[in-house]
Amino acid sequence: MRWALAQKIARGLSFPAVRWNSPTQAMDDEARWATARRLLHDYTLKSEDRFASLLLLLYAQWPAAISRPTVDHIEESDGAVRIRFGAVPVDLPGPVAELALHQVAVRRSHAVQARTDSPWIFPGGQPGCPISVWAMGKRLRKHGIRLAESRSTALFQLATELPAAVLARTLGIDITVAVTWQRATAGDWASYAAAVSRRLPENQ
Repeated sequence: MRWALAQKIARGLSFPAVRWNSPTQAMDDEARWATARRLLHDYTLKSEDRFASLLLLLYAQWPAAISRPTVDHIEESDGAVRIRFGAVPVDLPGPVAELALHQVAVRRSHAVQARTDSPWIFPGGQPGCPISVWAMGKRLRKHGIRLAESRSTALFQLATELPAAVLARTLGIDITVAVTWQRATAGDWASYAAAVSRRLPENQ
């Protein structure tokens, strides 16, 4: 499209915008998990980079979403560590929880020592501001993560396991996007719910 406009051969033409939020690239779930395992156990990498990368690989968080959380978005209670992307917090598994708590401790320690006044989990170069989306994306790509493909793979897998409403509330995505992804996985939770409601009491 840009090339055609530059060559002045697309003048007078209109192209309707089509919004599509389903998979756009070939997905390789095995490669995704292999990358996640490497980041979980490669202690030569910065813990903040490992944590940010895992938020994309495991929870389908785009760089724009990864850069926004503050230390208050991560909570520890009743022996569990949770992070809030949307309305409902998500429980983090042990190794990821350790990275999350470490990052919170580092940020709060820096604040106490007056090294930074930033509440952001991933602070940016400008005081008081989170890391930019561009910078976050660059850091993730540096570790071999293909952003769009990895997020598509994660969303595709999560959409096969969770109802669209739960997916939207936990990941912080729009409900229409969650429904679109669920349809792409051929998951039909509405039919499932209807089937359950029709069951006889003794068969429930």
